[in-house]
Amino acid sequence: MSKMEEIQKICLNRGIIFPTAEIYSTISGFFDYGPVGTLLKRKFINYWREVFLKTEDNILEMEGSIILPERVFEASGHLKSFVDPITQCLKCKSIQRADDLIQEKTGKFVEGKSPKELTEIINSEKIKCPRCGGLLGEVKLFNLMLKTDISPVGGQTAYLRPETAQNIFTSFQRLFRVARSKLPFGVAQVGRSFRNEISPRHFIIRVREFNQVEIEMFYDPQKPDCKKLDEVKNKKIIIFTREAQKKNSKPVTMTIEEILKKKIVPSEWLIYFMAKEFEFYKSLGIPEDSLRFREMQKEEIPHYSAGNYDLEIKFDFGWKETVGNSIRTDHDLKNHMQHSGVNLTILTDDGRKIIPFVSEPSFGIDRTIAGILLHCFVEDKERGWNWFKFPAKITPYPVAVFPLVNKDGIPEKAKEVFEMLKKEFDVLYDDGGSIGRRYARTDEIGTIFAITIDYDSLENDTCTVRHRDTTKQIRVKIKDLVSIINRLINEEVEFEKIGFLIK
Repeated sequence: MSKMEEIQKICLNRGIIFPTAEIYSTISGFFDYGPVGTLLKRKFINYWREVFLKTEDNILEMEGSIILPERVFEASGHLKSFVDPITQCLKCKSIQRADDLIQEKTGKFVEGKSPKELTEIINSEKIKCPRCGGLLGEVKLFNLMLKTDISPVGGQTAYLRPETAQNIFTSFQRLFRVARSKLPFGVAQVGRSFRNEISPRHFIIRVREFNQVEIEMFYDPQKPDCKKLDEVKNKKIIIFTREAQKKNSKPVTMTIEEILKKKIVPSEWLIYFMAKEFEFYKSLGIPEDSLRFREMQKEEIPHYSAGNYDLEIKFDFGWKETVGNSIRTDHDLKNHMQHSGVNLTILTDDGRKIIPFVSEPSFGIDRTIAGILLHCFVEDKERGWNWFKFPAKITPYPVAVFPLVNKDGIPEKAKEVFEMLKKEFDVLYDDGGSIGRRYARTDEIGTIFAITIDYDSLENDTCTVRHRDTTKQIRVKIKDLVSIINRLINEEVEFEKIGFLIK
C-alpha cells in the first residue's frame, strides 16, 4: 500500500474526508469533509486569513454567487478557452485526459501542446487505453465548464463558476468605491468552484468541486510598485524557470530581489505574494525541498494571463500545482467592459483614465490539504500506529480529555475539565477502551495534547498532559491548563519546562 493510500484509509476510518454519496454508485471527483476534515479546512482558511489578509491594510473580502450568467464567461474567455485535451478509446469508449495520460505513460511533460501534437505522440509512443488496452482516437478539446439552466422553463443559460475571480471583476465598481477609490487595493474571496474534470484522480487533488482562496490585487500599471517589497526582498524561494526546464536542469534558490532584477517575475505585487506563500507553506509542515515555483511555458499560460508561476508541492506521483500566481493584466476588466457596455475605467489622482492591472495568487485548498496530509504523515513502527504531525495552527482537535477509569468520580471531573477547555479550544472527549488505544486514536487525527484525569486529580487538582510528538508527559495544575496550552500552541515555552516531567 502506497503512502497516499494509507492516508486515504485513515481519512475514511477517522471521518476526515470521504466520497460524496458513497452508499450509491457515486460520481467520481466529489468529496465530503467529515468532522475532523471540516475543522482542518476551517483552520487552514483562518490561518491563511491571518497571514495574507490581517497583515495587510488594503485587502478587502467578499463572497460571491457560485452561479453566473453565460455572458460573464463569454467576456472572460472561459467559454472559448477553458479547455482540456481528451481522447476516447475506440473499443470501450472510455475518455481520458490526453496530456495526463501521455505524462503517466512516458514521463514527458506535454501540457500546452496542440491536439494534433498530442495525437501524434499517442500514436508514435503506441499508448493504449489504460482500461482495456484498445486504440485511442484523435485528441479533441473539451470545455470544463459545468452548465445549468435558470428559470422554470429554462432558456437562460448559466454556469457554475470555474474560479472565484469573476465575481470580483464583475463587482469591481462597487468594490473600488468601498476601497475609497484608491489604488492599489486587493479583494480576497474564499469559496467553491467547479470544473468538469475529464478523469478525476489522486484523491482530493483532481476533483470536480473544490475550494479556493484567491486575491485579486488591483494597481495602476504605470505605478506597479509594491511598498511592502522591502519586507521580503532578501527572502529566498526555489524557482524552476522556463530556461531551466528547457535545459532539463534543476530549480534554483534565489532571493526575491534577484528574481526581480532578472525580470523572471515582472510584477512586484506577485513576487511579494510568492515570498509569503513559500514561508506559509513551510509553516504548514511541508519541507522546503518539496516546494517549488514553476514558471509556466508560454504555450501553457491560461488565456487570461501574461505570466504564471505555479507553487507546486511534491507528491508521491510527482509535482502538482497548488497555488496559481498569475499576472492577469487588464484582461478581465477590459473584456467585461466591452461585453457589458459598462465603463470600468477609473480616474487616478493625477487625472488619468485607466483600467487597473491585476496580479492574482489563487490557492487550491483541497490540494493544499492533500499536501499537508502527505507531508505531516508519520509512519511509526515503534509506536505501533501511524499519525499526523499537524502544526498547532491547523490541528483539528489540539486537545483531548480522557478519564483514566469510568468510576469513582473520575468521569465527572474529566467532564468538568472538558467543559472548561471547550470554551477556548476544539476538544475531544474519549472514555472508550484503554488509555493506549485512546492515544492511538487521537494521534491518528493529529491531536497534540492528551489530558488524563486520574485519582491524583481528585486529591490535588492536577492532571497529566501527554505530547503527541514525543509521547512525554508532564503533570500540571488543572486551573492553569488553558494558559499552559495557549503558551504551548504559540510556542512561547518548551513542553518539558512548563510542568513536572513524569519519568
